[in-house]
Amino acid sequence: MEQIFSSVYNEFCVLLDQRLDLNSLMLSTSRLLKSEISHYDWVGFYLLDAQNNQLVLGPYAGAATDHTHIPVGKGICGQVAASKQTKVVQDVAEQDNYLACSMDVQSEIVVPILKDGRFIAEIDIDSHAYAPFTTDDEQFLLAIAEKLAQLF
Repeated sequence: MEQIFSSVYNEFCVLLDQRLDLNSLMLSTSRLLKSEISHYDWVGFYLLDAQNNQLVLGPYAGAATDHTHIPVGKGICGQVAASKQTKVVQDVAEQDNYLACSMDVQSEIVVPILKDGRFIAEIDIDSHAYAPFTTDDEQFLLAIAEKLAQLF
């Protein structure tokens, strides 16, 4: 993993040690990732509302979004909820099922948070850069998702 990711992961672990409530931890994590990783322009969490089969926007850092509720299966976030698999989109213009949050967004990575194999939430990151995401981003975000899953 790149040095920046190792450093930010260590900062995330410091947040974990503070034993914040889950919402505060997700908000602090969103702010940390957005401020420390240059190509992360919007960082947020969507939580599963299983009863209504939709995602509900949780804590985030970045511009406000109209997408506060997303049906499972719709858009990149909804597809990740349905598949339970990380999805990297290096060019959102190439996606048929994309929900545009901002005209500035060029790429997106969404990582599921799974507890006992069940989808419970996800980390969603938008970038204003074209094709910035690498396997280091995926590994880094999966490690964070695994730690967070233990707290749900």
